[in-house]
Amino acid sequence: MEGTNPVNKKLAAVLSGGAVLVLALSGCSSSDDGDKKLDDWAKKVCDTAVGPQSKKIADANAAIKKQTADNSSPDEVKSTDSKAFGDISAAYAQRSAALKKAGAPPTDDGEKKLNDAVKELDGLSKSYADLKTQTDKLDTKDQSAFADDLAKIAEELGKLSQSENTAQKKLEAGDVGKAMREQDSCKTAAASPKAKS
Repeated sequence: MEGTNPVNKKLAAVLSGGAVLVLALSGCSSSDDGDKKLDDWAKKVCDTAVGPQSKKIADANAAIKKQTADNSSPDEVKSTDSKAFGDISAAYAQRSAALKKAGAPPTDDGEKKLNDAVKELDGLSKSYADLKTQTDKLDTKDQSAFADDLAKIAEELGKLSQSENTAQKKLEAGDVGKAMREQDSCKTAAASPKAKS
């Protein structure tokens, strides 16, 4: 157990850092009066793609952090991490599907930005699904091997959280981001994943 806990704390720290990346709505640019089409698009995206999925991702991160704080057994760590990675993978897939359904925002390069964001979300979904698969294969009987393998997963997660949301940030820049920040479901999502390790 001694060897597992520090590694799992590292995993939780990486996750809590990544939680902020769940939602890119950090741009501060203000713009002229939004257009109704853009507001309608932003509402649709925030209500279906951002709000519910961000809550799922924040809940998954919270579960990992809680289990770390609880000094859990390797079996509990494996089970919680596996479920969390599965939930995050599903949330990104659902966010991608909801964005596709909403269509491109009515702005310059809207189609390209949408396609790039969808591709990015699909990639994130696959990456978290891969982390779930790796977690499911962890051997909890061998403490040393478990800690080593968990460290590798934490390292991959660290790389993943560094690369998240570039295309989403582009999609949510300027007028689009302003319109999204005015939606209640996006405001709630931006406020929720604030956990710090």
